[in-house]
Amino acid sequence: MHFPPALRLFLLTWALLLSLKTWAVEVVFRPVAPNIYVYVGDTEGRTYDNEALNANFGLLVTHAGALLIDSGASMQGAQKIAEAAKKVTSQPIRWVINTGGQDHRWMGNGFFKNQGAEILAHANGRADMKARGPEHLRSNAPVLKERLAGTEVVMPTRWLTEADTTLQWGGVTVQVVHRGGGHTPGDSMVWLPQTGVLFTGDVVYVDRILGLHPVSKTKTWVQSFAALQALNPQVVVPGHGRVTTLAQAQKDTGALLTALRAHMGKAVDVGTDIGAAVKNFDAAPFKHLQHVDVWLPQLANRTYLEMEME
Repeated sequence: MHFPPALRLFLLTWALLLSLKTWAVEVVFRPVAPNIYVYVGDTEGRTYDNEALNANFGLLVTHAGALLIDSGASMQGAQKIAEAAKKVTSQPIRWVINTGGQDHRWMGNGFFKNQGAEILAHANGRADMKARGPEHLRSNAPVLKERLAGTEVVMPTRWLTEADTTLQWGGVTVQVVHRGGGHTPGDSMVWLPQTGVLFTGDVVYVDRILGLHPVSKTKTWVQSFAALQALNPQVVVPGHGRVTTLAQAQKDTGALLTALRAHMGKAVDVGTDIGAAVKNFDAAPFKHLQHVDVWLPQLANRTYLEMEME
């Protein structure tokens, strides 16, 4: 079969790329407001190709330096984030906020600590991060392979203790909002009141269904979401999924949390069997979410077990 020269060149190039197996994620920060940038990560699970950068990261640029919101899942991933930041600002990354205890929120801390950055997180996440840091390394090793090289468990250098912590960096007000966590015990949001932009960390998922783990608590997650609503942000940067609105955050995360707790709470109260309670949960309003068929039964199951203990 004969192909036009241009198509033949394309096919040869494609075959060469496949043979090299060097696929890697490209981190690009895009503006959402003046001096505020976002990288929107893959909504799939962790893979070798996406380098476990399957989450959203933020960058705030001030005249005194840049703030990075979440540091990635590995030393090499953090370096890639830093290189992407250099493409939008000459300011060094002086501060890093870890919005939670999931690996892609903080396992890249070592890179930025070596660069002299101050790394902040809420103290409620300290025990979780300390306990699960080695676990993150073990679970990511067979996925990232050599791309995990150099990664170590590096904890934040400053622990926040208040429900609301207001910081002033380079003339910009940054508020860290914590209501007891949710997806992880340390889950916090980064509020930029001067622009109405809110980085929610894993308090909000859009486009794909949220995740629950043994450390997750839907009760405090609902409280965190209520704090988000009270801020009435103009721009919501979720932990996973596209940059969005408060209404979409409510549709994809807030409504799901509320529905799960209402349904499972009633099931526990009347003694409904967990299997029947999970099966009878109305999933129709959430069918648009990625991975809903696989993960929603797990969410319902964990919510039931959590509410049994309350």
